[in-house]
Amino acid sequence: MHLLQPTEYQPVIASRFALARAQIQRLLPNAVVEHIGSSAIPGAVSKGDLDIYVSVAPSDHATSISILRGHGYAEKLDTLRNEHLCMLEWHYPDEAHAVQLVARGSPFEMFLVFRDALLACPALVDEYNQIKRSAAHLSATEYRAAKSGFIERVLRETKSQERAP
Repeated sequence: MHLLQPTEYQPVIASRFALARAQIQRLLPNAVVEHIGSSAIPGAVSKGDLDIYVSVAPSDHATSISILRGHGYAEKLDTLRNEHLCMLEWHYPDEAHAVQLVARGSPFEMFLVFRDALLACPALVDEYNQIKRSAAHLSATEYRAAKSGFIERVLRETKSQERAP
């Protein structure tokens, strides 16, 4: 897997996010739409893909899936899917992106928690980059597994810091 340096992909991804955000907000006007994933973090190496967090009221989750599907989004297969989370993809060339459609207040707000932890700590970004570089030669499944331990640790540490007085 080829990892890109931030200067190679972040400006293009930022523009792509702005367009995707406008499109999603037209379809789901009450949604919160945020840029997540490595491409949202200055200094992070990445495959160059765009991940978007879309948060809706729990009562709007199923309807929001239908609306996105009706406008060209495809549900991502072989991923976690439940009443609080649905991953969808937009496959048009030069606009491709993934959407994590999340029910507000669910545990899947962790996407934002992880992003915010890395935004607040450049040392975590450096560590994450090292893990990704060392796993770049692995299969996609092994690459994700290599990253998951780090992600879980950051989420755990963030949660314990929130509980500290």
